[in-house]
Amino acid sequence: MTVEQGTDHVRVVRDGQLLAESRRPLLLHESGLPVRYYLPPDDVRIELLKPSDTHTHCPFKGDADYWSVAGAPDLVWSYPEPKDQVARIKGYFCFYDTEVVQA
Repeated sequence: MTVEQGTDHVRVVRDGQLLAESRRPLLLHESGLPVRYYLPPDDVRIELLKPSDTHTHCPFKGDADYWSVAGAPDLVWSYPEPKDQVARIKGYFCFYDTEVVQA
């Protein structure tokens, strides 16, 4: 598993509403899974997210907290205290529905 600084233009739109947009995502590469884009909190419209009661544990990344939007439960997650190997993703947000915008 690796984390690297990305330069892709990433945005998250749900039901026509922009939830996040970033040109500075962290890219998390994990064996057998698609690349995941972790977005800085300043690039996420946190006011549109509702904290969820869902919490999960990953033996490689740690414990995740989740947020929902209307019609999309647990759409986004974050690791408040990730494991050392992926410490860079601390406090960043990852969405299930992420679009990479082509220039």
